Amino acid sequence: MAETPWEPPLASTEVEHLIGALERQRATLRWKTDDLDAAGLQTRIGASAMTLGGLLKHMAINEDYIFTQKLTGEPVGEPWESLWDGTDDWEFTSAAADPPETLYTLWEDSVARSRTRLDAALARGGLDQLVHVSDGDGNHASLRRLLCDFIEEYSRHTGHADLIREAVDGRVGEDPPPGWRPRSGR
Repeated sequence: MAETPWEPPLASTEVEHLIGALERQRATLRWKTDDLDAAGLQTRIGASAMTLGGLLKHMAINEDYIFTQKLTGEPVGEPWESLWDGTDDWEFTSAAADPPETLYTLWEDSVARSRTRLDAALARGGLDQLVHVSDGDGNHASLRRLLCDFIEEYSRHTGHADLIREAVDGRVGEDPPPGWRPRSGR
């Protein structure tokens, strides 16, 4: 196995570059949240209520939301429909009550489902195909746009995770170190 499997290709197809960019952000967020107990996952900095556990749960539901509801129009489904309490930002606030293993599992399972759904969508019609999500005038986004927007979502929250993790135990860095594998979760 490669020492840095999250590293995007240097020269490849557009699909491989976009998926590589997404996988790098996924790996970096997972590295920033790895091997923490409940206190570490609940750490806050400054005036922000954001935590690493909240970011894990937020990105987990977004994995399913993007590659289910926005992609196809289908409901997000379980486990989210049973977990959601109907309030905005519930994933951030409810994460404080979740044990670390639950948060890691929610994220890992969501990423696995998303990879499968994205692969199937690409096989059906590539990046130019239109997806379910549209603007108020009925203009649908392409799969390319959906994927680019999700990379941006991960990038923003990976930056948040970087600041919080540094406050927890000093871990810093742009990418996981060569050979890194999650110590927590499955």
